[in-house]
Amino acid sequence: MTRARLRPDERIAELVTASRELLAEVGYERFLPAEVARRCGVSEATVYRYFPTKRELLVRVAETWFDEILVALEPGVTQQKGTYEQLRYVVRYAVEVVRREPTLTRYILNELRPDPEFRSSTIQQLNRRFTGVVSQVLRDAVACGDFRDDVSVELLRDMIFGAIEHQAWAYLRGEGDFSTESAINGITLVIYRGMAVDPGHRTG
Repeated sequence: MTRARLRPDERIAELVTASRELLAEVGYERFLPAEVARRCGVSEATVYRYFPTKRELLVRVAETWFDEILVALEPGVTQQKGTYEQLRYVVRYAVEVVRREPTLTRYILNELRPDPEFRSSTIQQLNRRFTGVVSQVLRDAVACGDFRDDVSVELLRDMIFGAIEHQAWAYLRGEGDFSTESAINGITLVIYRGMAVDPGHRTG
């Protein structure tokens, strides 16, 4: 039975979805476009027509993932009441993103981030939007008087994401695990108690 011809955007979406599933199963080291083609019922040439290299295909997978992350993250922050809850929300979100997609996270950290062209890439722009949500929570905390202003928002942001990466690194490498709740609670409390004008007041 001949498969119905898909529009280019539909074919790309199909290839990206199949690639993401395969990546989660085998890791990027053993990822093969030929297997993506087989799963989609198309020739390998069809894959390369849309994505000339394996890297370009995986970058599109990562970009699509970031888009999904941002769609859910940005409105979710506004639903939280008070600095503590907003901070805890963004920390939880970032930790759970790593927990749900370890292979994609490791691919970005190991393969894309060290690339000299990363700073001008779409992935970097999306990552900046992601970390920017966290930075805005911190800026708002300073602006409303909940946090002191003697430590830069940029440093606090880096402390949050550096701590998450350190906590999850063994998990990302498939060499161990980490406690999601302990990581969330610890990172949130260290930042909140370290910066709060009134550390005992969590909500409001």
